[in-house]
Amino acid sequence: MQNIGIIGLGSMGYGMAQNLIKAGHRVWGHDINPDAVARLQGAGAAQSALQDHAGELDALVVVVLNAAQTEAVLFGPEGIAPKLRSGAVILSCATIPPAFAVDMEARAESAGLQYLDAPISGGAIKAASGELTIMASGRKAAFEAAKPALDAISAKVFEMGERAGAGSAMKATNQMLAGIHIASMAEAITFALAQGISPARFLEVVSQSAGTSWMLENRAPHIIEGDYSPRSTINIWPKDLGIVLDIAQTMGFAAPITETALAQFRAAAEAGLGAEDDAALAKIYAKAAGLTLPEGA
Repeated sequence: MQNIGIIGLGSMGYGMAQNLIKAGHRVWGHDINPDAVARLQGAGAAQSALQDHAGELDALVVVVLNAAQTEAVLFGPEGIAPKLRSGAVILSCATIPPAFAVDMEARAESAGLQYLDAPISGGAIKAASGELTIMASGRKAAFEAAKPALDAISAKVFEMGERAGAGSAMKATNQMLAGIHIASMAEAITFALAQGISPARFLEVVSQSAGTSWMLENRAPHIIEGDYSPRSTINIWPKDLGIVLDIAQTMGFAAPITETALAQFRAAAEAGLGAEDDAALAKIYAKAAGLTLPEGA
């Protein structure tokens, strides 16, 4: 059993925290939403505040939105890093630029801490089942210190390298494909609808054909059901694809398909769909074509 803190109890972090508890660890949760903390405490987390027990932690799992939030919770004015005991390991799970991960590792090590660049993939369902894919990089000692937490939350850990940055580079590559696949799914399902093919029939056929993808099979049902409750929101993609394009620009690498997908997600956010499930990108295509998508019950 380890003492583990987790910061960020959204759709991903909450499921991860539950699996840490199920694995027998003593878990403290923190989130800007006090209801999420209370909910986790009701599910078996420690009843006291994470900040009050920072010095007891073996591991800290950070599941916030972006680089700015990661830096704030670790090294900001009320950051927790200075309160952690020497040798504690930080698992940084947000999608962040590789260069930022390198900087976080250096700052953590300067503070006597270990740092694992450990972005996650799999969505809320895999987070809840403890079957996330983790693309991690860091020193051998950081992997060893993080192993109990990694075992509780993941089905597969890809060891990408011996220093931070490689994990985030792999996650950026994955997000490039994931965002493009969602955008292409939204375009294809509405293209089919324009030709009189229902979304349900589209999924039935394409899921058994060469044009399918994991994202298509996962997101198309949301459109068919007319249910845009956020599992992964539109707002995530301008950030993540923006990171991809920033990396590409620094390398002089052209990524025109990514640019097109990003433009569609930005249009959806500007249309007020940012807090909806990312399958709601289909609404942008449907509106432009004068089509009516299925409505929820």
